[in-house]
Amino acid sequence: MFVVLIATAMAVAGSSVADARPRPGRGRRFESNKTIGLGLELGAPTGLTGKYFLEPGGDRAIQFGIGDIDHYVGDRSGLHIYGDYLFHPLSLVSADGFELPFYLGVGLRYWDFDYGADSGYALGVRIPFGVAIDFNNLPLDIFFQIVPVLDFVHGYTHDVYGDVDVSVGVRFWFD
Repeated sequence: MFVVLIATAMAVAGSSVADARPRPGRGRRFESNKTIGLGLELGAPTGLTGKYFLEPGGDRAIQFGIGDIDHYVGDRSGLHIYGDYLFHPLSLVSADGFELPFYLGVGLRYWDFDYGADSGYALGVRIPFGVAIDFNNLPLDIFFQIVPVLDFVHGYTHDVYGDVDVSVGVRFWFD
């Protein structure tokens, strides 16, 4: 898993689609120097991910993704789609080469799953929080997040489940 992330990061870093802009100042408040990024996420879920900062130099973003969650809540597996509103209140580390912003937010997910011969779907509320290594001079970030989820399951049974999703990923920034 980690090897795939490193290989992807190296391949993307070698391309010249976009360059990150250096941040104008250093401080405890995080200011984005990128606009939209797309990449890969491994864990729960595993799939494609994206992030869009709502304004240049801002600290608010929309995070989204589509992928697969495997062997979750009683061995259920299936398609996972999510969207989150994120706030980056501070940068834990501010160095010449990168920022380490802490983020948190709230979001929703749709999960269509199979459970043996049965199937169903869940609508869930997500509370993501994490950190990102946001490189200053490369159009790249690497993130780690923990996401408590409250799912409202429909289909073969109607129940409410709570769980925690954990993922790591890499995004290439286009602007």
